Amino acid sequence: MGKFNCACGNLMRTSGLIPNPIEWKIISDVDFDCFNGLVDAEDVYSVGRSAFRCEGCGRLWIYWDGFDRPPRCYVPED
Repeated sequence: MGKFNCACGNLMRTSGLIPNPIEWKIISDVDFDCFNGLVDAEDVYSVGRSAFRCEGCGRLWIYWDGFDRPPRCYVPED
């Protein structure tokens, strides 16, 4: 990991600050439903997918298949 450039040219840092202000975790409803009662946050965190939101243009870069594969980019319509 480390960093990559967004399509708009903004530098995206995937490591460094913890918590990372541009990183989001996405978890499917199916995966989330496997948890009930009191849970360990690390267990929930581990099933989430990492997404990074560009502060320049708002694109979302989602690592659907882990950090070993390139992220998929989603562009806001507005």
